Amino acid sequence: MARREVDRRDDRPAFVLHAWPYKETSLIVEAFAEGEGRVAMVARGAKRPRSELHGVLQAFQPVALSWSGAGEIKTLVRAEWRGGMPLPSGSALLCGFYLNELLLKLLPREDPHPRLYAAYRDALADLAGGAAQAPVLRRFELALMAELGYALQLATDADTGEPIAPDARYHYAFDRGAQRRAPPPGVRWPLVRGATLLALAEGRYDEAATAAEAKRLMREIIDHHLEARTIMSRRVVRDLMALEEEGNE
Repeated sequence: MARREVDRRDDRPAFVLHAWPYKETSLIVEAFAEGEGRVAMVARGAKRPRSELHGVLQAFQPVALSWSGAGEIKTLVRAEWRGGMPLPSGSALLCGFYLNELLLKLLPREDPHPRLYAAYRDALADLAGGAAQAPVLRRFELALMAELGYALQLATDADTGEPIAPDARYHYAFDRGAQRRAPPPGVRWPLVRGATLLALAEGRYDEAATAAEAKRLMREIIDHHLEARTIMSRRVVRDLMALEEEGNE
């Protein structure tokens, strides 16, 4: 009896991050569950039109999931739609896929991260509600890095401890933070203005140049921790932007 209690989870608030076909009628579902973290499970028969799971396992919608199993891949027992959140659309939808892909590729399975779950839920709500996308994405990226143990040092020089000077330029050492000295030979660290570091620390991106540099810096930091893995949603955004530019010519 004790083992069944350990191996069973009931009605956990969650979001589906991704689902793909498994055998003829089932799905493998990756979910981000409150208090549980990223969980993989088999949804048996979910592809059948009459399945109770059919239509419930959609990304960006709050659900309550129940599962069982002691292995890395659990068995989904029940899924219920909770609603209460509009779906993101247009470019906000692509931003949502980007958040999901970050979690899938960087977050270890079954590591709870309650603050990150709250940050993800709030980011989806902001995107669906039409909030400015850049601040939402940067805020989530910073929260993700902090939860993974890579919190960014944005307010002080990593070498001297002095406050970041807005007009100065810094090299951002991935393992230490911002510093004015150049990297060792053969090592590349992103070069960034102090004003951009402070904007990231304060969550304000009033100037287009600052917003663009903050995006570039976060991309390089995240890519460093991805270790050559590719974020496919970025490529989709680039392709769509290229198509729009061709259509405007």
